[in-house]
Amino acid sequence: MSAEQSPKIVIVDESPIRAAILEEGLREAGFTQVVHIREMQSLLARIYAVDPEIILIDLENPSRDVLEAMFQVSRAVKRPIAMFVDQSDSASIQASVEAGVSAYIVDGLKKERIKPILDLCVSRFNAFAKLQEELERTKSQLEDRKIIEKAKGILMKVKGLTEDEAYVLLRSTAMREKKKIGEIAQSIITASEMLK
Repeated sequence: MSAEQSPKIVIVDESPIRAAILEEGLREAGFTQVVHIREMQSLLARIYAVDPEIILIDLENPSRDVLEAMFQVSRAVKRPIAMFVDQSDSASIQASVEAGVSAYIVDGLKKERIKPILDLCVSRFNAFAKLQEELERTKSQLEDRKIIEKAKGILMKVKGLTEDEAYVLLRSTAMREKKKIGEIAQSIITASEMLK
């Protein structure tokens, strides 16, 4: 793996010894762009400054506050995150999943396991991101349909059109204006509300 192909990876770890184990495992697996962040203060800003493709967080024995801070980072950065902890409980595992942590590894800090964990982390993140994208697209389509239905109702009432005629008018106006039907529908709704 060349330096250009190697993803930029951030290791978040206050322990230099544990971070060195992770870094060595990454380098042995061919990952050359590795940045170690030791300071937890202003962590989000530091991560944004590096702009990594993957984030590894090693927490040894995290307190609830530290875990919550890491989960906030996970929610904010929208990157694959593997979190290593020495011990955990079901509530922390559940919270990590809800926060979008891609891989939550308990008692798993062994350098030879890093590459398969990273691969899993990236795969899970990509699958989750794809689902999120599909969900957003579906929500948007549903919202557009509601707006179009409402605009058709306004056109039917105001212009005395049938439902099909109202839709044809919306569609032809959208084509003529080079806009989406949903945008034209929203304009009709806005104009109608202003004229009430």
